[in-house]
Amino acid sequence: MSDNSAEKRKYIRHPSDIPIEIISRRAGKDSEKILSNISFGGLCFKSGIAFEKGDVVKIKITNVRPPFEAEGRVMWCSAGGPGEFDVGVEFTGEGDAFRARMVEQVCRIEKYRQDALKLEGRSLTGSQAALEWIIKYADKFPGK
Repeated sequence: MSDNSAEKRKYIRHPSDIPIEIISRRAGKDSEKILSNISFGGLCFKSGIAFEKGDVVKIKITNVRPPFEAEGRVMWCSAGGPGEFDVGVEFTGEGDAFRARMVEQVCRIEKYRQDALKLEGRSLTGSQAALEWIIKYADKFPGK
């Protein structure tokens, strides 16, 4: 396991709560996880599996259409809570970081749509929710 602070701080990290699936060639499928944070260079998630630096993983976000898939490389893994590890992954594919940020934005719009129904009783189409979310939050949505 490695815990290199310089690698962790290369890009600004943005908190996220998107469900993701991680598949490792060495460890197999790690059950669905919640993304801890995402940056332009990669992402971090919590796992019950200790990954090794350099492990290649497939990252899937399946609650968007089409599902997002990208490959990454484990850059660090450190002990979190009991039986839990924080894992930092760097995107390896060209354009994957940008696509992941777009997927995060789509997920936030969907959450906005669900919250409008749950909290305000307003039923919005995906397009209506996107338009409202963009007007309210797009300028605050972190880029890099």
